[in-house]
Amino acid sequence: MAGLKLAIQVIGNVLAQHAGYGIFRDEMYYLMCGRHLAFGYVDQPPMVALQARLTEILFGFDRMATLRLISGIAGAAKVFLTGALVWAMGLAVGTGSRRTAAALAMLGVVAGGVYLGIDSYLSMNSFDPVFWMTCTLALIRIATVYETPGAERVVRFWWIVLGVSAGLGLENKASELFFLVAVLIALLLSPQRKMLANRWFGGCVAIIVALALPNLLWQIHYHFPTLEWLVDVSKSDKDVKLPPVQFLIAQVMMLTPWTIFLWLAGVVWLLTSKAAKPLRFLGILYLIFLPMMMALHAKDYYLAPIYPVYFAAGAMWRLPVNRRSGLRNGLAVAYAALLVVGTALILPLSMPVLSPQRFLAYTKALHFQPKDSENHDATILPQFYADRFGWQEMVEKVGRIYNSLPPEERAVTGIFTGNYGQASAINVLGPKYGLPVAISGHQNYWLWGWHGYTGQEMIIVTEATPEEMQEYYASCTVVDVRDNPLAMPWEKGPIYLCHGRKAGYAADWKDQKYYH
Repeated sequence: MAGLKLAIQVIGNVLAQHAGYGIFRDEMYYLMCGRHLAFGYVDQPPMVALQARLTEILFGFDRMATLRLISGIAGAAKVFLTGALVWAMGLAVGTGSRRTAAALAMLGVVAGGVYLGIDSYLSMNSFDPVFWMTCTLALIRIATVYETPGAERVVRFWWIVLGVSAGLGLENKASELFFLVAVLIALLLSPQRKMLANRWFGGCVAIIVALALPNLLWQIHYHFPTLEWLVDVSKSDKDVKLPPVQFLIAQVMMLTPWTIFLWLAGVVWLLTSKAAKPLRFLGILYLIFLPMMMALHAKDYYLAPIYPVYFAAGAMWRLPVNRRSGLRNGLAVAYAALLVVGTALILPLSMPVLSPQRFLAYTKALHFQPKDSENHDATILPQFYADRFGWQEMVEKVGRIYNSLPPEERAVTGIFTGNYGQASAINVLGPKYGLPVAISGHQNYWLWGWHGYTGQEMIIVTEATPEEMQEYYASCTVVDVRDNPLAMPWEKGPIYLCHGRKAGYAADWKDQKYYH
């Protein structure tokens, strides 16, 4: 089943490139972070930069299938760990053969639309569930044997696994902190709180702190830029903030509606079944984590890493019933068939395997329009797809402008952009056009600085009007326009050639900071 998942992701990315979709905005930024390896970045911990650097060294960035291969492997690991969770839950509740349950749970994760999406591009999101699931697997094993005489070595091993997974998870994405807090509360509210009295719990915490410390020290050194960024975003209208009912609906939709019979059954089984009493804390965990994310106005997919646990539990719930009912077994086979058909149905909505024209026709035929998690003007394509358009054309236009300048002008001309996507596109795709390094005040680009540019002559990629540009430069001329109709709204606008910056970048770089 894990191999099937990897094959779907690889083939999907081959089809996406064939359909005309290019590199994703964030992927280019992560590639640039990988070229500036550090223990932290404004908007993420360091692990995604390591992933990007390794990917570029091994495969380059031209082929989408290899660019995103490591994320696809993380998706396959997620499916494998789902089967491992079923195995561990079976040991905890004392059931017999669990192959059927494992297959059903793994198929449910394969069919989850959100997992098809997050495993289809280079990012930290594909690895997030891997760390959460490993933490949960360790907790289940500890809960199963911590009171068993002579099991000290087993308990120690799983506390260490938990510490390593949680620590690495924090170096992958900071949102795992909320998951760990919710897990601790759930344990304290359940009979399994006795697990925390084990001396290796302290060792686990020490491992987590040690692994998370490099990023924490980086945050301290740079005066907590990630916290500043999160506060700025929370005060803005960038993200769609869903009320509770819509947030719940979004959970069903992102996992695809027909999987609800599996994961919701898992939540109910963990909370109500006598057999599942050793695992009750996992049911409590959902009741804590869901409202926590609602209260924080989190994006709906921030809960995605936790759901494979409930897919596993839902498959476990039906296991003992099936031994007594051939009808139930038949229903399980029919449900598995539904998941397979459903995967094929939602694949174009989760991965861009259809050309834009065919995608639009497909959504029209389904009478379904995907909803974005960020506020913006109307677009032809959903943001997850639109953010793959416009980059090559922009870089080619900037290249024509730069190379049309006399040699003495090119020697003093720099490039400034309004966001990290534009700067990263120029820095990743621009070398073959001979372009110099692009700078920006957006996110970690601000920390990377102004690259020695004085502003004597600059190519500026921005949404600003000519009148706004006159405030900073002696003269600015619109020399080209970004106008790809499939791109996001902020990727359409003028490209300026400006002369005589009124204040050099070194003098006012602090005013260029844009954490958003």
